[in-house]
Amino acid sequence: MAKQTPEGKVKAEIKRILDEFGAYYFMPVQNGMGAPALDFHCAHRGFAFFIEAKAPGKKPTARQEMTMKRTAVAGCTNFVIDGEDGYVKLRNFLKMLGVMHEK
Repeated sequence: MAKQTPEGKVKAEIKRILDEFGAYYFMPVQNGMGAPALDFHCAHRGFAFFIEAKAPGKKPTARQEMTMKRTAVAGCTNFVIDGEDGYVKLRNFLKMLGVMHEK
């Protein structure tokens, strides 16, 4: 089995959490053409959200920040996840969506 990069480990944990909650997600393949995109395009309980996965301690690029601003203006939630703190925030968000959906 190929060794995972630090960012690859973060992406694997994000996928595990999204699967645990039954959230839909799509990971676009960037090839330098077209509009920029974040790593995960997600939907759960009627809400769209986006996730940028980073190796621990790394920050989004200026282009990724611009993309997050555009999706935020459209009313979407964004996450930058580089480790445990981000996993907790994502889990809490997904739990909140479940509680809101029950009402």
